[in-house]
Amino acid sequence: MKIEQINVSSSKREEFIDITHKVKNFVNESKIINGKITIYVPHTTAAVTINENADPSVPHDITLALNKISPHLAQFRHLEGNSDAHTKSTIVGCSQEILISNGNLVLGTWQGIFFCEFDGPRNRKIILGIA
Repeated sequence: MKIEQINVSSSKREEFIDITHKVKNFVNESKIINGKITIYVPHTTAAVTINENADPSVPHDITLALNKISPHLAQFRHLEGNSDAHTKSTIVGCSQEILISNGNLVLGTWQGIFFCEFDGPRNRKIILGIA
């Protein structure tokens, strides 16, 4: 398995950052023709998801929905004040797997890969592993 770390910097507390091109570059450099890639986020207040990347209102709407499910509340007991970010990370998830066929990511026409920041701005890392 080939593993690499990529870095992402967020500029807002909540932000979806399209990392599709970074993942594609890693696949191209790996020279893997057929296999799968795992995208893993080792942070408890961030996540990774696959969704539409053609319309910027989609990440906005997902963030809006997640804020309705887990708003930033003073009643949370966690001392850092970011329990909503922990909850959102749990809901979205810390990893994704994507098939690789003929050297290309198997994604739908409108799909992209997003790093989801829920407690920024921060510098984060993402672990990519190809098998």
